[in-house]
Amino acid sequence: MFEEDAPRPRSGFTPPVLDSWGVEDLRGWIATLQAEIARAEAAIRSREAQRSAADAFFRRPPA
Repeated sequence: MFEEDAPRPRSGFTPPVLDSWGVEDLRGWIATLQAEIARAEAAIRSREAQRSAADAFFRRPPA
């Protein structure tokens, strides 16, 4: 079985306690989160493009 085919457990995001973090730590955490958001958005765009290409390929020609 391919790794992509394996079911992925959905775990809720548990944010860390930020009370003891310094300003630079917080800025680093924000940068990490922004990079992860960008990666997720790129994955969404890729899947939408694949779906669009598949829809165009399998679409019946006009009668």
